[in-house]
Amino acid sequence: MWTSDRAANIALIKYMGKKENGLNQPTNSSISWTLKHLRTRVSLEPSEKDSDIWLPIKTPYPFKMSQEGKRKYINHFQRIKNHFDINEHFVISSGNNFPADCGIASSASSFAALTEVSCEAFSEMTGKKISTVEKAKLSAMGSGSSCRSFFDGWVLWDGDEVSSVKTDIDDLLHMVVIAGASAKKVSSSQAHQRVKTSSLFPGRIERAEARLIDFKKSTKPLDWPRLFQIAWEEFWDMHVLFETSQPPFGYYVPTTISVLNSARDFWEKNGDGPLVTMDAGPNVHLLWREDQEGLALKYFNESLKGKLTCLTNIQEIGFAKI
Repeated sequence: MWTSDRAANIALIKYMGKKENGLNQPTNSSISWTLKHLRTRVSLEPSEKDSDIWLPIKTPYPFKMSQEGKRKYINHFQRIKNHFDINEHFVISSGNNFPADCGIASSASSFAALTEVSCEAFSEMTGKKISTVEKAKLSAMGSGSSCRSFFDGWVLWDGDEVSSVKTDIDDLLHMVVIAGASAKKVSSSQAHQRVKTSSLFPGRIERAEARLIDFKKSTKPLDWPRLFQIAWEEFWDMHVLFETSQPPFGYYVPTTISVLNSARDFWEKNGDGPLVTMDAGPNVHLLWREDQEGLALKYFNESLKGKLTCLTNIQEIGFAKI
């Protein structure tokens, strides 16, 4: 048996919309942070059956994969097998230490972990080596954002190249506040297609690329309040595209708005606070500098403790484990 795990990632400058080339390439560049404590584990073992199958691993956050989800996952596994000229069949088992399909980038960590363990197994079986960059590009064929999960820290993805980038803030504390853990009705893949029907999509690529330039400038030297403003504008831009698509759709729930209001109010009251962002889901991600740990605990105790589930790498609050 082979086992590997990979982390989820959260983009501060999003990619939303894909190029029409069938290669899962984004319409714009993005920058993300790798969430090393939120992971998917995938195990692979040979099977005597005449086809590959997927099974869930028992974890604190078990999930059911839809038939379409299984099809995509198995198809990606076949893509990797083809790359290595593998004809044998396998049992694929996977699980997360966080909820799936609700805006915490489970597809990124899931496809990255599948790619990693498959490449490890098939390299051992065939002697064919593959670099991290090649793994990332192969993984992106299954889930675009999964290519970012092969790198730690800040990760820049411009569609053709993906790599870690150094800034003046390379260690962060992370919280994701769980406003909703149910599987979302509109998948990220569907959202990528539907946003193109929004009357606000023209200009979206230019807005995102301009924010990316501004974001990178604001990391060296560090301008934290400016990073907060850029990230805040960016995730609202994405969610407004959802709400103005034809037909419109959205992920916010009442708790989402409550958490966003509490984070904004915290900034106004303290003159400092977290970077705030969201993926295609109802849950709210908060990123803090390491020297803000006391401030993060203050926010947690005032706004979240006893009210909402929060997955975080702040040891005093709790640490998600598989």
